[in-house]
Amino acid sequence: MAEPTPRRNEPRLRPAPLLFEPAEAASDPEHFFDLESIDDPRALLARATELTLAFRAAADRAVEFQAMAAAQLADPRRFDRLTTADIAERAEWTEDYAKKMVEFGRDLMRGGPEGRGPGETA
Repeated sequence: MAEPTPRRNEPRLRPAPLLFEPAEAASDPEHFFDLESIDDPRALLARATELTLAFRAAADRAVEFQAMAAAQLADPRRFDRLTTADIAERAEWTEDYAKKMVEFGRDLMRGGPEGRGPGETA
């Protein structure tokens, strides 16, 4: 099973593997990581929970990478830096959220509050 996102000073654990589905299975709207074929409700709950935690961990990690990219793009030392409005437009965020993400990314790159999303406090 995937582990919850670690907080500050905890080692980051890898989520359960998300196995990629063949194209023909992915095109079937009823098919989702073979969950529809599991008859035992205990096994279904276990696998569905495993996938939920893996997706959450993947989403949390992706947000961290978004934040670091936003911080890098907004870096005043870059000759091609972007404004938070430009970053917001590219990422389809509001400008206020882009500002929070830039700060969150800066914190992450400084080794700051890992495991917290933009705007979250300890």
